[in-house]
Amino acid sequence: MVVSGPITPGQVSFLLGVIPVFIAWIYSEFLEYKKSASHSKVHSDNNLVELGEETVKEDDRAVLLEGGLTRSASAKFHSSSVKTTLIRFLTMEDSFLLENRAILRAMAEFGAILVYFYICDRTNLLGESTKKYNRDLFLFLYALLIIVSAMTSLTKHNDKSAFSGKAMQYLSRHQTEEWKGWMQVLFLMYHYFAATEIYNAIRLFIAAYVWMTGFGNFSYYYIRKDFSLARFTQMMWRLNFFVAFCCIVLNNDYMLYYICPMHTLFTLMVYGALGIFNKYNEIPSVMAVKILACFLVVIFIWEIPGVFDIFWSPLSFLLGYTDPAKPDLSRLHEWHFRSGLDRYIWIIGMIYAYYHPNVEKWMEKLEECETKRKFSIKASVVAVSLFVGYMWYEYIYKLDKVTYNKYHPYTSWIPITVYICLRNSTQQLRSYSLTLFAWLGKITLETYISQFHIWLRSDMPNGQPKWLLSFIPEYPMLNFMLTTAIYVLISHRLFELTNTLKSVFIPTKDNRRLLYNFIAGVAISLFLYCTSLVLLQIPRSTA
Repeated sequence: MVVSGPITPGQVSFLLGVIPVFIAWIYSEFLEYKKSASHSKVHSDNNLVELGEETVKEDDRAVLLEGGLTRSASAKFHSSSVKTTLIRFLTMEDSFLLENRAILRAMAEFGAILVYFYICDRTNLLGESTKKYNRDLFLFLYALLIIVSAMTSLTKHNDKSAFSGKAMQYLSRHQTEEWKGWMQVLFLMYHYFAATEIYNAIRLFIAAYVWMTGFGNFSYYYIRKDFSLARFTQMMWRLNFFVAFCCIVLNNDYMLYYICPMHTLFTLMVYGALGIFNKYNEIPSVMAVKILACFLVVIFIWEIPGVFDIFWSPLSFLLGYTDPAKPDLSRLHEWHFRSGLDRYIWIIGMIYAYYHPNVEKWMEKLEECETKRKFSIKASVVAVSLFVGYMWYEYIYKLDKVTYNKYHPYTSWIPITVYICLRNSTQQLRSYSLTLFAWLGKITLETYISQFHIWLRSDMPNGQPKWLLSFIPEYPMLNFMLTTAIYVLISHRLFELTNTLKSVFIPTKDNRRLLYNFIAGVAISLFLYCTSLVLLQIPRSTA
């Protein structure tokens, strides 16, 4: 087996951490098996009790399959102090291992998946093939997925609005998840087939994701008014837990997965905008000042020459990136390019979220109008939307990619608004969604990160994924089917594991416990890293 690149301290630290967890999990499974075997020898008078116990275990397994933990397992883990938990783990205490078997299984599974990532991307155990684009095949596959989705997953929803209490379904969760899903499929196919002719569309899709970051986070904080440390930490965990381990295990820069730092930045900015003086958020003038301040901050950092580099250079260790194919570019070039393309659209999302209740009320009144008036208004909205969309397509979208990128930050809101108007033009359209795409929309972060390593290949640290992972050489479509099935399955499992481990390590109503967990995590990471540095020095000293 040939490994690309030297072994890093981060990779050794990961192995030092995951191997004991894996051993502990295996031992806990053995203890559970031994416990079950001893129970099976009990007199038949206890059969009913055993049946009850088995029912509980089956329920626990069902919860785990959905990506969660049993309440008892999570509660027991949180009830112990960090020090006690570490001591019981290191001493391999039987009762501790049995109590936390599900947690150990989740951690071991997460570690095993990362090892699989490394094998697929950084070794020669599996093959690779070149990307080939065929427009006919590309459109056929996407159209086929839409047809299958429409035939099997078209679902009508009757959820009530949080504002009006009626089933308006305007920009509902079902709709935005579906939106993310169909865009993500095209985004991934663009990478797999090297469909460079839809480059401008991909830029627009990413802008739509960032728009949803502004829209979704603003809606949550404005309605729930939950600015707690636990909620903030959960958001950061969701965005960065998985990618952090990918950076460690694959020895990649954070900016290789540019979607993660972008969404993290704009989530932080929405949180800051609404969190500062949050008790005044209900006052329209205050909200106007906050949104104006967001625009001014973006203009100051991104529009004034030189300010961007001065502002972000202290974080170049985190946001810097050097593409091996373009070593002459500045370390902050990628961050400047990616964040700059969508620097305004998250604010547009905030504005749309702020006026969301007003639009719902207007739509509610529209639905109550007499038929002829309702039809004429809707027809006018659709006609204007189509005209504006057509003009944008003719004069902006059809530009070459370099020119398009110059206009993109100031025009991406146009097609997004057109899509929202058309998608919500009738009650029937708003009520239905394709749940297959909505399901894919829930795992966009995992599919985005995983594609680099278990669907495509880069073969080197920080390399762009220029090749396809190949299980079946000379059979590109069969290989596409197999690698895609494994890739989607693992991405979904990673989504579940991320949420499972989040519920374990991030308590929702105990900030002190959260602080202790954070300090313990930092201390363990430093210990593992220092140990790995010592271990890596041993071969050099013996040589």
